Amino acid sequence: MDKRLRVPGTSPAAGPPAPRRPLRWLRRVLATALAGGVVAGAVLTLLPGERRHGAAAPPAAGPRAQAPAAVTFGVPAALPRLTALIGEQERRVRVRPRDARAWAVLGSAYVERGRAAADAADYPRAERALRTSLEVRGSGNAEALDGMAALALARRDFPVAKRYAEQALKPAPGRWAAYGPLIDAYNGLGDYEAARKTLDKLMELRTDGAARPAVKARASAVYRDRGWREDAVAQLTDAAAAAGTPVEQAAYLTGLGQLAWERGDLPDALRHFEAAVRLDAGRRAALAGRGRALAALGRTQEALTSYRAAVAGRARAQDVLELGELYESLGRTDSAEAQYDRLRTLVREAVAGGVDEELLIGQFEADHGDAREAVERLRQEWRRQPGIEVADALGWALYRAGEDAEALTYASVATDKAKGGGVRSALYAFHRGVIEGELELTGPARRHLEEALRINPYFSPLWVPAARSALRELGDVPDEPLPER
Repeated sequence: MDKRLRVPGTSPAAGPPAPRRPLRWLRRVLATALAGGVVAGAVLTLLPGERRHGAAAPPAAGPRAQAPAAVTFGVPAALPRLTALIGEQERRVRVRPRDARAWAVLGSAYVERGRAAADAADYPRAERALRTSLEVRGSGNAEALDGMAALALARRDFPVAKRYAEQALKPAPGRWAAYGPLIDAYNGLGDYEAARKTLDKLMELRTDGAARPAVKARASAVYRDRGWREDAVAQLTDAAAAAGTPVEQAAYLTGLGQLAWERGDLPDALRHFEAAVRLDAGRRAALAGRGRALAALGRTQEALTSYRAAVAGRARAQDVLELGELYESLGRTDSAEAQYDRLRTLVREAVAGGVDEELLIGQFEADHGDAREAVERLRQEWRRQPGIEVADALGWALYRAGEDAEALTYASVATDKAKGGGVRSALYAFHRGVIEGELELTGPARRHLEEALRINPYFSPLWVPAARSALRELGDVPDEPLPER
């Protein structure tokens, strides 16, 4: 079995797989860790032409109080509220086709509904409405520019999101609504210093009371990326306490569950995910998070039930991938392949809606398909928008393709604070440790593998066993005498 690709197979998108190097350090590790959990030939393939270079609950608010806040402030809103707002604005633009604001609100509502429902079919509708708004009133049309920035973020197009968000801020630097999308755009482009400075400016502004929780949630995300875990938790806890609706509160509780999961605190993660589901039964991220925590606790059947609820109907691609990998770790190959088949369909639909899915495709190909195809895609993605996620994915794909020295360069970007990788990620540390082990950098390899398991001992049902086996393979620190003076 090859250490680079756990499963043999050919990617229809890339032709026959490249020759693989002889196995060295990790042969026994992966063979042992993954025994009984191999899925054959699952490859993410796009259609031709689709390649490209998501306390007591406060009282519920009505559509006029909740959904407009979603499109103006980025406050989470329920799908029925957003659909009601869309219907209202569609009626308005039919009667008043020169109403630039109505077109802008309509386009932004389509963006929010597409994100909330994981349905990229809403994005072309959003773009048409927002461009109509800009045509009717281009100069100083901040609402439409905000909407275009939000649409670009939903499509993972960070350069375009940056351009529109900066345009929205130029005429009115005190308008805080555009700061959030600009922070996300800078993060996606790997410009973390600019993201931090933009957050500082946002925190200095006086914000509307309804939007204050969303601002705190944005701050939490930036603090998390800097490795400031306690600060991230504090900001998001405040946001959840001040949320104006159950749906908004559920979104922030889901974020708290994710923060707890990332630090390996299973009881706290499960508590927050379950609280979120009680407030918003359809919150897919919370359902998937609950499944993740339950699986780590050994409550496998409950975990599968929660994951199945998360992917019922319109599903998020990441949740489908996680469920497939959970099945794979359990040796249920047919069920895993079914999820990977579904993932390919979701990716095609997302790409048709204008979403850049190169990162997800690259991650999937590296672990389940053709590693050289993953490298090709992720190199292009890195040139276009070099964020930490892309650095980690490209480093791991290069390792799987046999390019260990170059792989370590990108793995270092993802994990070294001096290079921007302040986030404490067990997966990133694991990837770096494995790459260092292959390069016979025994000390650093042991240190990063131990760090991965210390950050979160449950970070992946597939890779935690591999991390533990790799550490055993490396052995203990040699008992050597101290050097003489």
